Amino acid sequence: MKFFLDTANIEEIREGVSWGAVDGITTNPTLISKELKGEMNFRKLVTSILDLVKGPVSLEVTSLKHDEMIEEAKRLKKLGDNVVVKIPTTVEGLKALKILKEIGIETNATLVFSLSQALMVVKAGATYVSPFVGRLDDIGEDGMSLIEDIRTAYDNYGINAKIIVASIRHPVHVRESALIGADIVTMPFDVFKKLMSHPKTDEGLKRFLDDWDKIDRGKLRLE
Repeated sequence: MKFFLDTANIEEIREGVSWGAVDGITTNPTLISKELKGEMNFRKLVTSILDLVKGPVSLEVTSLKHDEMIEEAKRLKKLGDNVVVKIPTTVEGLKALKILKEIGIETNATLVFSLSQALMVVKAGATYVSPFVGRLDDIGEDGMSLIEDIRTAYDNYGINAKIIVASIRHPVHVRESALIGADIVTMPFDVFKKLMSHPKTDEGLKRFLDDWDKIDRGKLRLE
């Protein structure tokens, strides 16, 4: 399973990449808007992200009509070979997905909340499919059961579109995604950091170092 960071913050991306565990990035208009401050404009921000990340980088269209989505997607793709264009899961989005598939632009169908939507977007040609588990949990539904349903349906029919588990709120979502067999999880940096945290690791390391400090250093000489 691949790990993507769901962020447009350069420092978070730089730090995550340095750990050797980041396979790609997803962004959206909200995340992008938070980083456009001072001299930082959209092109400069995206270029900086693409310089740091070799894997897929999802950039989302803001148009609502399919023809406008297509033109916007073409402009976004020119920013980098690894750009994946996020398209909303709407009827207009389906029309755009179909054309973008035909012209060879990889796409990420975003804001998927049902199995029927997940089936429709791959029929139209989506490369990646992003079901939002946290937002389903927020309204009393079971977000991870949707991932199970999509995984089963795609496997039933040999569908090759990649499942990106999105709207992840905590490490349990990551664990469950791995057990279900999702292709990718995309998460905020704070969740990414928690994946490496465990109190027993900290406790064990402290005990080792405390015991080491008790040793007579003279006995460690190799001469």
